[in-house]
Amino acid sequence: QVQLVESGGGSVQSGGSLRLSCAVYGVSSSLYCMGWFRQAPGKERERVAVIGSASNPTYADSVKGRFTISRDNAKNTLYLQMNSLKPEDTAMYYCAAESSLGRLWLGFADYWGQGTQVTVSS
Repeated sequence: QVQLVESGGGSVQSGGSLRLSCAVYGVSSSLYCMGWFRQAPGKERERVAVIGSASNPTYADSVKGRFTISRDNAKNTLYLQMNSLKPEDTAMYYCAAESSLGRLWLGFADYWGQGTQVTVSS
């Protein structure tokens, strides 16, 4: 049984930092492209960052220069380092795993985590 478990969310003031983690269980994360998505109340889910099995990360324009996605396949874990956080970054953050980078880019995934809440106050 494959499980993705996010952690590291919380409440922070504007300008602060958080590091999200996504632990992958039941399968080797190296086999998958992985990504972070977020959804704020009343809004559609949006892509934050994705990373292929051979690295090559890509980011949403809204987080470029502030967020960094990385993966440690030896630890079966995906990370999202979030710096210079803004109130508009407030959302539930989800990690996802998908065999096709193209499908993941479009928001489709084989597996999703349960989410971790990030709240940024001004």
